[in-house]
Amino acid sequence: MRIVITIGGSILISEFTHEMFRAYADILNSLRNEHELFVVVGGGRPARDYIGVARKLGAGEAQCDDIGIDVTRLNARVLITALGESAYPSVPENFREAVRFAASGRIVVMGGTEPAHSTDAVGAILAETVGADLMINLTSVDGFYDRDPQKYPDARFYPEISASEMLEHLSESDVKAGTYEFFDHTALKMIKRSGIKTIIANGSDPENLLRAIDGGIGTTVIPE
Repeated sequence: MRIVITIGGSILISEFTHEMFRAYADILNSLRNEHELFVVVGGGRPARDYIGVARKLGAGEAQCDDIGIDVTRLNARVLITALGESAYPSVPENFREAVRFAASGRIVVMGGTEPAHSTDAVGAILAETVGADLMINLTSVDGFYDRDPQKYPDARFYPEISASEMLEHLSESDVKAGTYEFFDHTALKMIKRSGIKTIIANGSDPENLLRAIDGGIGTTVIPE
């Protein structure tokens, strides 16, 4: 099975330690013999911190996005280091490179590509490009809620939801650099038009990646 996995930067680098990179590398290496894997990583707090500094210095949103992209690619390089020989040694900067690197038979790890594309959008475009059988979005919550469950205890969890319904929920979401939550509009539109099977799950425990592949946790996004 060909799988695109997006891992939020807040999952991989909530603290400046190597443990989560190592744990994910171990899980990914355990899957590589049975599946063709593509991984997209986010920037997390370091990206938001750099973006915040740049914005105070007068940088525009496109400039801020470029800075965030650089951080995501740095995180990708660290994960490649953790994966060792099983990963392609370079970070693709676009989708053509990702496809070319995948011909090596190794795990492809990438960060951002261009301004205004969140980690989720990159993952969805990549999934469409490579014809993925499954996309898994690993985030800091258990799946899709109607609002931030870390702020609102009464937030409603959806074990299943259509991409169209998610678009309605996110119609008022902020689109500034570094502020994306859940899926952005581009990602959801890609899921709809290409029929990409998608699962959103909590990535705080790397073992949840295995559970998500089996369909046992998270929110299933129906591509309609």
